[in-house]
Amino acid sequence: VQLQASGGGLVQAGGSLTLTCVASGNIWKPNKLGWYRQAPGMERDMVATMRSDGNRNYGDSVKGRFTISRDNARNMVYLQMNDLKIEDTAVYYCNYWRAPGYSNSGNYWGQGTLVTVSS
Repeated sequence: VQLQASGGGLVQAGGSLTLTCVASGNIWKPNKLGWYRQAPGMERDMVATMRSDGNRNYGDSVKGRFTISRDNARNMVYLQMNDLKIEDTAVYYCNYWRAPGYSNSGNYWGQGTLVTVSS
């Protein structure tokens, strides 16, 4: 599985960005696509995930500001980020996960895209 993320950049606080990730390769359902982020010196944290059945999950710090969506036909996942804050600055990673026990299970990461929020 390969993941290609795009859409990061520099934005002022209060602004918006949309991240896009395309998954390719051995994609099977059910699966979960999501976004994680890592700020300098910090651990990688879950931002938002969405299962192929539509179930969504958000990190507490982004609830109400970020929205995850996906296009199952094209194996794409999006992250709409609104009201960005300086503390949202991080490298954002796309993730594909398929549970153990299923054929072709695994946990895969994209290369990351940098989001920088300025004051």
